[in-house]
Amino acid sequence: MLTSDGRLARAPKPRGGRRLDWKVFGVLMLGALLGALCLLPYALTLTPALPPGGPPLGVLLIASTVQTLLLVAIAAAVGLRLGERIGLGAPLLKAWLAGDPTAPRRFVADLPIAVLIGVAGAVLTAALDLFVFAPRIPELQSAAQAAAPPLWTGLTSALYGAIDEEILLRLGLMTALVWVGTRLTRSAQPGAGVVWTANVATALLFGLGHLPATALIAPLTPLVILRAVVLNGLEGVAFGWLYWRRGLLAAMVAHFCADVVLHVLAPLLVGWVSPG
Repeated sequence: MLTSDGRLARAPKPRGGRRLDWKVFGVLMLGALLGALCLLPYALTLTPALPPGGPPLGVLLIASTVQTLLLVAIAAAVGLRLGERIGLGAPLLKAWLAGDPTAPRRFVADLPIAVLIGVAGAVLTAALDLFVFAPRIPELQSAAQAAAPPLWTGLTSALYGAIDEEILLRLGLMTALVWVGTRLTRSAQPGAGVVWTANVATALLFGLGHLPATALIAPLTPLVILRAVVLNGLEGVAFGWLYWRRGLLAAMVAHFCADVVLHVLAPLLVGWVSPG
């Protein structure tokens, strides 16, 4: 385009690419608050007796919830800003909130594969635990059954896994690792190798992140640690692939379905309890 004096006009620079989308951020934080609150009944059943003279249980729960929300806020802010540059983030949610009429249909179209991956991953996890790890760590399953929370708390805690953990791990950590890998390889967009490396690294940390819950019911032996990394890591890789290919909402749906199978249906149908 030429200006009135015949010179070539500069194209306007795109705005907003590096800015935080506060509407998307706010929706994610509301979801994270819901997830954190829904986790409390489940956490209460696993909390050991507090020593006398310490802070009241209510204070500890509030502090834990605030800490979770602060970490989620950081992860969401980092993921949304960096994700814009490398093709990750939450583009479908952003389009939906912006009024894109195709966004709901795209979300519905992603549901079958998200549900399938979540359920299949959970069934594989339960089968591996039942037939590979449980025979070698019988005390872990016995301790898990003795400390098993009510099934309804497993259902509510699934919202925490689906929302809070996916924001922390996929939107936050995996996006940051992909961005770092893209910078290190000096690429305009991340290659498959960078994404898979970040995905596996995030999944390993996802598995290790379940060890504190496991430690509440049994000692952390090398085999117990391996079990947590393998079982949770497999699911984490699947959620990471969905996040990469279908977006954050699909990963959340898959995570929710997996947790419902592991924490509600499996104990109800076969008596197997996930130790974490």
